[in-house]
Amino acid sequence: MADREPEIVARLAPGVGSLPAAEWDAMAGTGDPFLSHAFLSALEESGSVGGRSGWSPVPILVEEAGRTVAAAPAYFKSHSQGEYVFDHGWADAWQRAGGDYYPKLQIAVPFTPVPGRRLLGERPHALLAAAEAVVEQNGLSSAHATFIAPEEVAEYEARGWLIRHGIQYHWLNRGYASFEEFLGALSSRKRKAVRKERAAAREGLEFLALRGDEIGPEHWDAMWGFYQDTGARKWGRPYLTRAFFDLAAERIGERILLFLALRDGRPIAGALNWAGADTLYGRYWGCTEEVPFLHFELCYYQAIEWACAHGLAAVQAGAQGEHKLARGYEPVLTYSAHYLPNASFREAVARFLEGERAAVAAEIAEMRAELPYRRGEGDAG
Repeated sequence: MADREPEIVARLAPGVGSLPAAEWDAMAGTGDPFLSHAFLSALEESGSVGGRSGWSPVPILVEEAGRTVAAAPAYFKSHSQGEYVFDHGWADAWQRAGGDYYPKLQIAVPFTPVPGRRLLGERPHALLAAAEAVVEQNGLSSAHATFIAPEEVAEYEARGWLIRHGIQYHWLNRGYASFEEFLGALSSRKRKAVRKERAAAREGLEFLALRGDEIGPEHWDAMWGFYQDTGARKWGRPYLTRAFFDLAAERIGERILLFLALRDGRPIAGALNWAGADTLYGRYWGCTEEVPFLHFELCYYQAIEWACAHGLAAVQAGAQGEHKLARGYEPVLTYSAHYLPNASFREAVARFLEGERAAVAAEIAEMRAELPYRRGEGDAG
């Protein structure tokens, strides 16, 4: 008698924090700090997700022979905030047609527009089948996987998910060992402009680059104040709680890099970054004093300088911001995937996405022509 195939079971867990850290991290790997058990569970424990946040954690698990072989960070969402891939128009259309767009299923890292893997472990097709079953069995409008890794796109396409393109701006290290080497790749006019901006931003200020245990309580207090100010202006209220920063510092502090600008010993601006295996991720910025070009200095130039000094391949400085182009950050495609079980709704969205992808491609081509590099530099990609 032939051996029976081991049974494959999919289920939703009540949060990443409910799972063994070693089990989750074995599937997530160590290269992307935002996929780590420490980061995702800190979001849950701090109240940044869960409760009344509109993000209810329901990680999808696939188990085989009693062993978890695949997982995806997933959430039931009651709104579309904190995603950075905008589907408000889709929600309005579905509501006008008499449907309830929310709750929806979101496969993502909350509040984090960083491309990365979303299908962790060995069985990506089983994860997507499970996500589809969650949508259909619960009568949801849709499932969305945002900022997926480019190598995952084919997995979603194979199951009929619609692919959406977006644009971000990443600095790519083309063998630069120092900031000066990077400047040497720019056109003369742009090189002078960058030097002028840095000189203006740095005049009369002191700068610190702190990592891990070097970041003291007073530094966290300052950064929290900066983050609150920026969050209030951008979103009405900050997405993350103060407790999240404390938990992150405690559990994954070695991956955190804080740039501070001080005037007379007092912090007036800060930029919080996370270090991955080969990429520096700029995430939060804020200030209490407006200084010309200080945002560019803390968020872009110091990040490039640090990446060069530590041999990193890239800097990702967050979503949006065409102003990054003039400072050496290049336009790159980002990807999201969308499962819409209603055939007519899916067809309408598919038509929209076809036109949007063409517009994104044309926009990237235009922007690449405006990059500040000397001819022959920055042409790859």
